[in-house]
Amino acid sequence: SSSSGDEALRDKRARILSRGLPKQKPIEGVKQVVVVASGKGGVGKSTTAVNIALALAANDSAKEVGLLDADIYGPSIPKMMNLKGNPELTSKNLMRPLKNYGIACMSMGFLIEETAPVVWRGLMVMSAVEKLLRQVDWGQLDYLVIDMPPGTGDVQLSVSQNIPIAGAVIVSTPQDVALLDAHKGAEMFRKVHVPVLGLVQNMSVFQCPKCKHETHIFGTDGVKDLAKTLGLDILGDVPLHINIRETCDSGQPVVISQPQSDA
Repeated sequence: SSSSGDEALRDKRARILSRGLPKQKPIEGVKQVVVVASGKGGVGKSTTAVNIALALAANDSAKEVGLLDADIYGPSIPKMMNLKGNPELTSKNLMRPLKNYGIACMSMGFLIEETAPVVWRGLMVMSAVEKLLRQVDWGQLDYLVIDMPPGTGDVQLSVSQNIPIAGAVIVSTPQDVALLDAHKGAEMFRKVHVPVLGLVQNMSVFQCPKCKHETHIFGTDGVKDLAKTLGLDILGDVPLHINIRETCDSGQPVVISQPQSDA
């Protein structure tokens, strides 16, 4: 029958496609990997990733949490986590993560000078990502949070196809241009069979510290509307607040330095 013929054709196509995909291999010692991504840069993805990692650890002190900065060109985890220096090597030639606030961290920023640009082509970037994934002694982690670079390019595909990922968190502002790219990011993860846990709406409202008037600088419910379109949950609605920015810039993220604050 035509339906069984169509099914056989689909199976054959799936087999051919699967040959070209790398086999997923877990990161040694890591139980669950959560990636934090955005289609566009500058929407607060790294700030969100840092505070998610710290919140996971604060929520259950028995859990071990790591944070991997996969943004090779613009690593920001060292500054946000107040870490400097080069990783030590183990006897097996693996890099030891640097640690602060109980979080094991690894970043390209530990391997180059702070102001040095990474002027590399794609193959070198992919090699660096592979090293950050596979040549790090994470010990035993319950969660590894990966701060992804913006976009839907080589790094995102490589990470998604090489390691099993428990889920992805998409960060966006309510602004239309950010939402377009966030939509693409969510669809990319769906195509590579990574579950999207939900969306975070960042910089959603600014409250004047003097008169308390609220202004929706980037729009109001853009991310909420996108979540409805995609059938996803809103995981958080984060205001545009000076404390969130200042604490991350000073290497004392708000979850750890002001845990009781509204922010």
